[in-house]
Amino acid sequence: MLAYFGPQGTFTEQAARGFASPQQELVPFETVPAALAATRRGETRSACVPVENSVEGAVPATMDALTEGEPLVAVAEAVLPVRFSVLVRPGGEPVRTVASHPHALAQVRHWLAEHLPEAKVVAATSTAAAARAVLNHEFDAAVSAPVAVRHYPLEVLATDVADVRDAKTRFLLLRPPGELPEPTGHDRTSVVCTAADRIGALSELLTELALRGINLTRIESRPTKGRLGEYRFYIDFDGHVAEPRVGDALAALHRHCPHTRFLGSYPKAEPGGAVAGNEEFVAAADWVDAVRRGQGA
Repeated sequence: MLAYFGPQGTFTEQAARGFASPQQELVPFETVPAALAATRRGETRSACVPVENSVEGAVPATMDALTEGEPLVAVAEAVLPVRFSVLVRPGGEPVRTVASHPHALAQVRHWLAEHLPEAKVVAATSTAAAARAVLNHEFDAAVSAPVAVRHYPLEVLATDVADVRDAKTRFLLLRPPGELPEPTGHDRTSVVCTAADRIGALSELLTELALRGINLTRIESRPTKGRLGEYRFYIDFDGHVAEPRVGDALAALHRHCPHTRFLGSYPKAEPGGAVAGNEEFVAAADWVDAVRRGQGA
């Protein structure tokens, strides 16, 4: 079974369907922590959750949940273009209220202002929850993922709706620690580090990557929810833990931040970025090994 942040009819369901085998059952959960908890307990084999959006940024619920409880590691990612449908009940009723998840509303605010200027905009817990609320006559329209019409008998008032035409959301497939995906040459590694509260602490972490020619692709900070001013840093960079330069960098990060959690090395959904070779790291390691054996100088 594969858990996903539901309910049915969300973009996360679309991403989960891309990860799942034809026979695999998809199980929706109302929150990101609930989906991850089901996988930690062994009730599902894996979990699919959103991690970041190109317009609204990181998903805080996912970031926090990845640092709480037993470790989970990402084994795959998916990037979906974000295009919404506006769903209404059959019958052509006036649209006085429009509901959706806050991230979705933020991505269609201009469209709503132009096409439904008199409608009141209301936040919902998810795009699919908004569709269900329309079905239950709580609201008149819902801004939802196109897949929602598979589950709810609503009509499409408009489709392919988005203020930013190239908006995308990235999703992770997470499992308990175990065998990692093999390196592909176009991989991403994710970690979370709690940096010391002192001058230059973050600079030291980034320097370890730069010294090894590793391309940083994302960095986000979140409070530890403990002492004021103490933050965790979520770092994504190109490369795979099996590569010498990446393994060396991870060891260095751990030296600076003993509270470092490995979040996975997995193929990038959109290949690209700076790819550095490992030949000089392999050669240097071989040289040191030879010196230790008394066979080099």
